[in-house]
Amino acid sequence: MGDHVHESETPRPVHGHERTRAVIHRLARATGHLEAVKKMVEEGRDCADVLIQLAAVQSALGAISRIILKDHIEHCLVEAVEERNMETIERLNHAIDQLLK
Repeated sequence: MGDHVHESETPRPVHGHERTRAVIHRLARATGHLEAVKKMVEEGRDCADVLIQLAAVQSALGAISRIILKDHIEHCLVEAVEERNMETIERLNHAIDQLLK
């Protein structure tokens, strides 16, 4: 059983993550928006317009990161604390450090 999802299948939450479907939808929208920005660059559109659209993409990615982080805290971290699983806590700390670079 792999992580591959056929187009006709509805994404299921992974590891108890309740917001998987919302994250996948937001990622698809951000991907489409980034493709539109790429097209703007290819067409030689105004740099200020491109920068504004890139800021919108970055904002969307930040929102996605917050959803995933909150979900991880609510599910995985709570479980890790209950089980005194320091590895999971350390991995989250490392991920937060990378996210906030």
